[in-house]
Amino acid sequence: MMRGLVTLCAALLVSAAAAQAESKRVIAIGSSLTEIVHALDQQHRLVGRDRSSTWPPEAADLPDVGYRRALSPEGVLSVAPDLILALEGSGPPETIAVLQEAGVDYVAIADEFSRDGVIDKIRAVGAALGVEPEAEALAAETARRLDRALAESSAAQDAPVNVLFLLSARGGEFVVGGAETQADTIIRMAGGKNAAADVTGFKTMTPEALAATAPDVILMMERQGEAILSEEELFALPAVRLTPAGQNRALIRMPGAYLLGFGPRTADAVMDLSAALRGVRGS
Repeated sequence: MMRGLVTLCAALLVSAAAAQAESKRVIAIGSSLTEIVHALDQQHRLVGRDRSSTWPPEAADLPDVGYRRALSPEGVLSVAPDLILALEGSGPPETIAVLQEAGVDYVAIADEFSRDGVIDKIRAVGAALGVEPEAEALAAETARRLDRALAESSAAQDAPVNVLFLLSARGGEFVVGGAETQADTIIRMAGGKNAAADVTGFKTMTPEALAATAPDVILMMERQGEAILSEEELFALPAVRLTPAGQNRALIRMPGAYLLGFGPRTADAVMDLSAALRGVRGS
């Protein structure tokens, strides 16, 4: 009898904890986190998202609480969350301190740009939401797809295409993605070579320095379906015209969150970029 009562009490506690977790009003700060919440079929718990979280399309219907690195306490608290999932580096720190003082559960999720980083991110979100079995299943499927994508792209690494990730080009200066960036990792995962690997982070380059990188192709983001710089504008720039990419008008565009998000769709991004690089190599 006593054992049965203990078992019943334990079951009730587990059920109560699950109900409490299920009731949480969640904000996801970071496009990959929003995608993971949807992939775990927990989107009904979302009450807000940051400005970068536009995938899947229905995520755009959620209230926008601001830019991930420029959040305000008022914007975040306006949707009355009781759990905030945020990529590390979200801020500013003063806002995060106010949110924590307000009694909102705040879970910082590591944002490592790697195959294992994606898997760890999925598990961390699953743990925060109390859906660990579902997260393990998603992590296993994502790992399988990533391993397949990496195996297919590795065949190109004996003669990699020289890729320059161009974030912006304004006022005669160029911002490129160097080593230790999402751009660097995704280029290498797809079997390419980062033309700006001699610099670290997202750095400004002079026209002369950009021309010296001699990329075979330029990789750029699209934001919400719009080009940052038109093809005509890009290839009209003298520094770009001097490069092999400029001479061959070799340009690859991909949506920013898809290319650099490092979430459930990263395997697809690797395969798409790898295929595009094979097209450059064959041209």
